[in-house]
Amino acid sequence: MRWQLLGNALLFQLGWLACILAASQPWWLLGGLACLAAQLWLSHERQSDLRLVLIVTLLGSLLDSLLLNLGLFDFAGDSWLLPAWLALLWALLATTLRHSLAWTARPWWLASLLGATSGPLSYYAGAKLAGVGLPLGTAPSLLLLGLLWAVWLPVLHALASRLATPPAGIRSATPVKVD
Repeated sequence: MRWQLLGNALLFQLGWLACILAASQPWWLLGGLACLAAQLWLSHERQSDLRLVLIVTLLGSLLDSLLLNLGLFDFAGDSWLLPAWLALLWALLATTLRHSLAWTARPWWLASLLGATSGPLSYYAGAKLAGVGLPLGTAPSLLLLGLLWAVWLPVLHALASRLATPPAGIRSATPVKVD
């Protein structure tokens, strides 16, 4: 179990790096996709994790698209679309919520504290390594991102917990005895 958690964390970090490098060299997306595929392949809860990946990727991409269009950050060129490497980062984050980051889910303030610190640091690293601009300035941007992530990570954990249960309408695999 411990090796699985370490593997999950390591694959996330490798995928994160590949995504950041993909900002300037798009072929690195293949490395990020390989890390995501490995995460799902190694998961004992593959179907549930895949649902979580899809939903977190969609919600996270919508959030970052909103932040992009509000001017909190920008990318090279005048695109209003989120780069693929950033959407892939959301998918990779989703693979950690019920595994290597599960320890931060309870109590909720732990996720809030981690979100308030690691969220902005991740964006800051992305700004430095991937050429993401922070038009409001570094300090105001990181402060806003810290406040946002203090709420967002607990929300993602609540979503992960909710999606861990089978969807409504799916019956258990327990056979029914017919007399």
